[in-house]
Amino acid sequence: MDKSWMHSDRRLKAYEFGVEAFLNFAVENLLTTTHIRCPCVKCVNLKLFGVGIIRDHVYFNGIDQSYKNWTFHGEPWEATTNASRNVEEDDGHSRYSFVSEEIDMDDNDFGDFGSDPYEFANVIGDGDQPVYPGCRKYTKLSALVKLYNLKAKHGMSDVCFTELLILQGDLLPEGNTIPTSMYEAKKTLCALGLSYEKMHACPNDCILYRKEYEDSTNCPTCGISRWKEGKDSILKEGVPAKVVWYFPSIPRFKRMFQSHETAKSLTWHAARKSIDGQMSHPADSPSWKLLDDKWPEFGNEPRNLRLALSSYGFNPHSSLSSRYTCWPVILVTYNLPPWLCMKRKFMMLTLLISGPKQPGNDIDVYLEPLIDDLKSLWVGIRGVYDAHNGEYFTLRAALMWTINDFPAYGNLSGCVVKGYKACPIYGDDTPSHRLKNGHKICYIGHRKWLPINHPYRRQRAAFNGKPEYGIPPEPLTGEEVLHMVENGDRVCWKKKSIFFDLEYWKYLPVRHALDVMHIEKNVCDSIIGTLLEIPGKNKDGIAARLDLLNIGVKTDLQPEYGERRTRLPPGPWNLSRAEKREVCNSFYGMKVPEGYSSNIKNLVSLQDSRLLGLKSHDCHTLMQQLLPVAIRSVLEKPARYAITRLCFFFNAICAKTVDVSKLDKLEEDVVVTLCLLEKYFPPSFFDIMVHPVVHLVREVRLCGPVYFRWMYPFERYMKVLKGYVQNRTRPEGCIAERYIAEEAVEFCTQHLSDVSTVGVPSSQKMGVSKPLSGCTNTEEVIPYIEQHMIHIKTAYPKFRKRTKWLQDKHNNTFIQWLRFKV
Repeated sequence: MDKSWMHSDRRLKAYEFGVEAFLNFAVENLLTTTHIRCPCVKCVNLKLFGVGIIRDHVYFNGIDQSYKNWTFHGEPWEATTNASRNVEEDDGHSRYSFVSEEIDMDDNDFGDFGSDPYEFANVIGDGDQPVYPGCRKYTKLSALVKLYNLKAKHGMSDVCFTELLILQGDLLPEGNTIPTSMYEAKKTLCALGLSYEKMHACPNDCILYRKEYEDSTNCPTCGISRWKEGKDSILKEGVPAKVVWYFPSIPRFKRMFQSHETAKSLTWHAARKSIDGQMSHPADSPSWKLLDDKWPEFGNEPRNLRLALSSYGFNPHSSLSSRYTCWPVILVTYNLPPWLCMKRKFMMLTLLISGPKQPGNDIDVYLEPLIDDLKSLWVGIRGVYDAHNGEYFTLRAALMWTINDFPAYGNLSGCVVKGYKACPIYGDDTPSHRLKNGHKICYIGHRKWLPINHPYRRQRAAFNGKPEYGIPPEPLTGEEVLHMVENGDRVCWKKKSIFFDLEYWKYLPVRHALDVMHIEKNVCDSIIGTLLEIPGKNKDGIAARLDLLNIGVKTDLQPEYGERRTRLPPGPWNLSRAEKREVCNSFYGMKVPEGYSSNIKNLVSLQDSRLLGLKSHDCHTLMQQLLPVAIRSVLEKPARYAITRLCFFFNAICAKTVDVSKLDKLEEDVVVTLCLLEKYFPPSFFDIMVHPVVHLVREVRLCGPVYFRWMYPFERYMKVLKGYVQNRTRPEGCIAERYIAEEAVEFCTQHLSDVSTVGVPSSQKMGVSKPLSGCTNTEEVIPYIEQHMIHIKTAYPKFRKRTKWLQDKHNNTFIQWLRFKV
């Protein structure tokens, strides 16, 4: 059959005759006029429409010229297979061919689709049969995807979902194709998803049984058996004692580029217009530009990926009494725009380390397969198909930093996070002091970061009784850290991190990011606990007062011993009982917009004047806006001023757009703020979670906005993973199966129309039919103004000139001004 019309101008008669001949050929061979695959450039045989819609698509969008053998419309399959092997001889590439024809590729490079480039399209075709005979709105796959989306959004259990499927099958006419169980539904979805690997591990976290240890039955390090020991102390052959679940990242990165919209979004950073002096994305940061400058061949390809890694343990069970902990390792891609890159859909689960205990410093053992993939991605993965540009390219990727709380920071970086040298930025130069009576180490001495002529440097009594002439230490570079750990420096470093196996890692200015979420929470807990004297969180006490005496400052605050009890004189941070009650009443009466935070009222205990059960986001809202309001009339001015400055600092540093020209001033302000806190708070207040505040501006300058590097998105994702667990005896298996099923659903939504996605929440549009509380309706104010205009002119003669504003009766500025004056 003549197919030359496919390359002709769409305005010619030859193209029109060719389209009609093609549609007639398809109808005759497929014996249907209702559901035919559309071969236009946008649909590429992945969507089914009627003949009329397909005719319009082919005229407006054009036909896919690489579709030379009409296998989906009646021609023999053998012709397509032979043609696909010679696809490189054509000028263009098929947008639904998900494999590369390069000679050097092996079977593993084909990902989950095997050696058949049309396997995904075949699976889609099997699911495109109608839900029941005669149904034109839903197919089996689209209905199943929508139902599974409901399950994922609302946390529906497997039993409930199975019963829902059975009910759906009973309600629909006979001959419907709805699965009758969760097992059948998951089998259909998992055929579209990617797989995972179960790797056996030593229970003592010594090795993974892979590569040279694949056939071993005992750990070569500790000698413990590979197999699980039963209750009768008999080994169960074939049942591993510990398992790590590995989700290969390279096939998943390939799949991201197989979606036209996602592939387009992955180059968003190169096409956008950046504003000089403003950072709104990591692409504006020096860390991003360092990779471009040091490795130009990497930076010249905008499709090369920039990644971040996060690892955090959580309890998968509902019972808080359980100490079981499993550890997921998650990758995020910074190439995406800000409204996508930290969303659930693009958080890639790569490792799931089973419990019951956390891996700790031995987490490097479990990261080995991921590091191997990152090495391969740095060298380059050839034959990755870009659906947006319709071409194959070599994909490379680089890990920019990790995102963890402070204990996990030490596990991944190998540094010590407690003791005299607990600061990972300065190492041996960490400013620290051991409190003799509190038996803790405090991190004071922030006057080093002040300008050399600042008056605080010469003050003695307000600080530690000595003047300060020191200069701030220099942050450690990656090359210095690598040299220290290779030469056996075990004072500050516990191990050589496995990330140094990456070629570029030692050159990165920030390798492990400080988590602002946990820092802000710990600082907030310390302030609230000290002000309200909450047991367990109060930094004041007899030991703290004696430490002040030992340092030689604030001697008037030393304990006064009596016959029955010891009295502590009130310090600048102390509140009276009435003031505590007033602060709690302030929090108790606060009302915030819906969705802004949790109900603060539920966190206040008026009986004992405390705030209980503060979560991370509660502390965030307290530090950003609410705390300065609550203490503005109860605390002494110097201490109140210092706390308010600290709250303003966190508010400024969490902005979505960073003005680089203001960072120097912000860094100077936070140093002064920390010095003020040293001046008015006891040394025990300055634990290891207060000291990193001085480094936050540096990381903003090097890495960009904070909200790309804090734990809030990952904490929310932990809640999602926790909701996957239905079988408490096999939590990791539940998470793995549900993850790949949802992964398949997310991929299907990109190829099916009228199906919403779970991983990217839709924007909430709130329809307002009446004024919100506290507002005045404009239509009610304007008649009042007109009625009383004579009185207003008489009472306020100097405002007569402004009455011409009434010509525009909807001028809200004038209305607000008038309400204020009247």
